[in-house]
Amino acid sequence: MPKIEDYIPIVGQDTIDELYSLADEFQGKTVQNINSTFMGGGVAEMLSRMIPFYRQLEIDVGWDIIKGNEKFFRVTKKIHNDLQGFHAGLNDEDLSYFLEINKTNAETIDLYGDIISIHDPQPIALVNERESNGTKWIWRCHIDLTEPQPEILNFLRNYIEKYDCAVFSMQKYLQSNLNIKQLVIYPSIDPLSNKNKDINDTTITSIVDRFGIDSDRPIVTQISRFDTLKNPIGAIDIYKKVKRDIDCQLVLAGGDASDDPESSDLLEKVKYLAKGDSDIHVIFLPPSSDLEINALQRASTVILQNSLREGFGLTVTEALWKAKPVIASSVGGIPLQITHKISGLLSTCFDETVDNLRKLLLEPEYALRLGMNGRKYVRNNFLITRHVKDCLLTFRSLYN
Repeated sequence: MPKIEDYIPIVGQDTIDELYSLADEFQGKTVQNINSTFMGGGVAEMLSRMIPFYRQLEIDVGWDIIKGNEKFFRVTKKIHNDLQGFHAGLNDEDLSYFLEINKTNAETIDLYGDIISIHDPQPIALVNERESNGTKWIWRCHIDLTEPQPEILNFLRNYIEKYDCAVFSMQKYLQSNLNIKQLVIYPSIDPLSNKNKDINDTTITSIVDRFGIDSDRPIVTQISRFDTLKNPIGAIDIYKKVKRDIDCQLVLAGGDASDDPESSDLLEKVKYLAKGDSDIHVIFLPPSSDLEINALQRASTVILQNSLREGFGLTVTEALWKAKPVIASSVGGIPLQITHKISGLLSTCFDETVDNLRKLLLEPEYALRLGMNGRKYVRNNFLITRHVKDCLLTFRSLYN
């Protein structure tokens, strides 16, 4: 983990001084984060960077996970999809099992924090174990709640309203019928992590060559967990249509998450659809692949994020930080990161994405300008230092 002072050239001395000042208010208090996995997905990635950062500020921050079997995580995937507006087929038996596993976890997890931050729906019912001892509870939702199915939101409301506050990733995710304080905190990336730090051309070339990608021809890349809502199959269709007119390659790279049992099935389907085209590179990346992701993004001509739903979309942030031109679906938190035709291109349908991709492949100077604008916007809004500050201000608000 970099030292806090290493961020000064990026964000300035005043920002770092402010963090130390805020952190002084929490000396002697313990913050406990609980989610469903230590690896895979944006939540685990952010926590893995933020917790060492907090500790350098001398704040005692811990991280625990709940345990569940495949059945439990298939239920929580349905809950996730229902919250994002789809009918996933949840039934009473599913929800009873969900609560049963939460209760089992509550019997084994030591709830030691002065501030307990519960991430997403999987461990939400742990709040039933809340004691009247002054402990503060935060529910942090990282999911796109633009149009949740009302039945699942009504079910979860029974637990959400037991928290001191709920934190969402965007203003439009706030819920008008929740009777607790609601706040907005944007997600972030760490510019000095292996996934985002500057790397030299030799490293980039060696990694691209290892995957059999031709660095002399245009590369269109989507890096995301293999998840139906990331729509990698749609990305293949987009590539095939553009490839009729413009020579290019498609890279679909990503991993899975232990709390998403559907990802391996989708990966096999994507591999099957890519068969017979040597210019489609389907790459499974294990959790230790940050440097590989960094190199693939930096080697790319254009980055796609062809999501159907997206809570925020940190892969967009990562690509923009590397000054890459990004074409992304206008869903969830993505429009917060991209101003159309200024810091990237937003698409609302298949044909629009195809047209945008053709444009960027044929107009490299325009693509470069979009990428540079995107990097500036990320520096000002979506770096770890801003995220930590927002969290510290949220902690402070719990005691006011």
